[in-house]
Amino acid sequence: MLTTTNPTTGTTQDTDIRATTADETAAIAESARRAFDSLRGRSRQWRAALLEAMADGLEHRRAELVSVAHAETGLGEVRLNGELSRSQFQFRLFAEALREGSYLEATIDHAGDTPLGHGPDLRRMLFPIGPVAVFGSSNFPFAFSVAGGDTASALAGGNTVILKAHSSHLLTSRLSFQILAAAAEGFGAPDGTIGIIFGTESGRVLVADPRIAAVGFTGSLGAGQALIEIINAREVPIPFFGELSSLNPLIVTTAAAEERTAAIGEGLFGSFTLGSGQFCTKPGVAFLPVGASGDAILADLSARTAAAGGMVLLNSRISTSLTSILGRITDEGGARLVATGSSGGAGILAAPTLLEIGADEFTAATAEEAFGPVLVVVRFKTLDQIFRAVDLMPASLTATVHHGSNEPDLVRRMSDKLAPTVGRLVFNGFPTGVRVSWAQHHGGNWPSTNSQHTSVGVSAIRRFLRPMAFQDAPDLVLPEELREESVTIPRRINGALVLPRQD
Repeated sequence: MLTTTNPTTGTTQDTDIRATTADETAAIAESARRAFDSLRGRSRQWRAALLEAMADGLEHRRAELVSVAHAETGLGEVRLNGELSRSQFQFRLFAEALREGSYLEATIDHAGDTPLGHGPDLRRMLFPIGPVAVFGSSNFPFAFSVAGGDTASALAGGNTVILKAHSSHLLTSRLSFQILAAAAEGFGAPDGTIGIIFGTESGRVLVADPRIAAVGFTGSLGAGQALIEIINAREVPIPFFGELSSLNPLIVTTAAAEERTAAIGEGLFGSFTLGSGQFCTKPGVAFLPVGASGDAILADLSARTAAAGGMVLLNSRISTSLTSILGRITDEGGARLVATGSSGGAGILAAPTLLEIGADEFTAATAEEAFGPVLVVVRFKTLDQIFRAVDLMPASLTATVHHGSNEPDLVRRMSDKLAPTVGRLVFNGFPTGVRVSWAQHHGGNWPSTNSQHTSVGVSAIRRFLRPMAFQDAPDLVLPEELREESVTIPRRINGALVLPRQD
């Protein structure tokens, strides 16, 4: 049987969950394939109502979900309640997107004369891709796990989903799955609309299964690369959408440091220690100016770090990895210890840690993500020093600029430098808050595996859809959204955006 560990106490206990066998995984994949044949033909309105039923199911068992998740993650009831609300909101937001319909990119070019001669009638939109494998993450047991955005967006697109439960919260994953599966069954969804597997090896088997059409993954760089190797060995490769690591540099200009010294120190400490530093958007490197204002922020961070108690990590693997990475950042990267908090007490704990290095000393070895409550402060004198250090960093999900009230040229130069390497630029704020909305983008260049797509926000659905065009097709084979009389969604017709009538 598989085990689960309470990170607040370090106590490990057996569950009644066993690893899914290869044969069982294949059977689940086949069930998902059969269900997809039925599900992809259901209307947008039907899928929207299904997502809302799933959100209702999660809310109905909120207290039970939060209790089980806290025992497996130590994240606390306040954080988990907020995250569960976010999960429900994601399901409801995709229901809203389904009814609105613009995500389909429905486009019609009528037959007629063109500068290149007579053109045929063409109609194009997006269609579901097939069964999707979703790997839950350790740090978000709801919002990026079984009941997370990958699941919601894949189902919204008309796909079936097979979840790979994360070993850090097996019981939470199973309970979340049972709630979603019961909602699907009660709503009349075909058997196999949603499935779940347990165990590391079953995940490898699932990704290799020819019935799987795409993979959504949030986790470590090493695990992501291992799955990519499996995909590359398949007879038919498939898309892999992974969020694998992120350093998220944060820059404080001299003017900003002088204008908002206390606020920046308080906010930065809260950001790099939020969730024990186990956020993919955690600022891992902060640039502070040399001088009195930068010294003041560093002193504030140092005092807060030294006074902080041990912070609960999600599992022992993260703890072991964090210790190794800290050793490399200091021994090979040259960063010096400024302050550390307590790490005593029961459970899997990490001491908040503040490191410092000069901008000219910064190397690629300093730029390693430390998944935990760790911040490397880089002291700079010139903008060129910042740019040199940025060039040594991998791309990130975010970058943040804290600027003064009158620095337009400086802000523009920093934005121009940072924008090509990140998916989201934050100004005078902190990157650990990720709003779920139509405009959000949560992705970036490598080590995000596909910079064109996002794992948060409405356009996350685009990952699990494929375009298809119909040429001179009779109405009887066209989906409703491409038929001439359809006025239910926004469409681009002969190059012009046409909105539905408001009756």
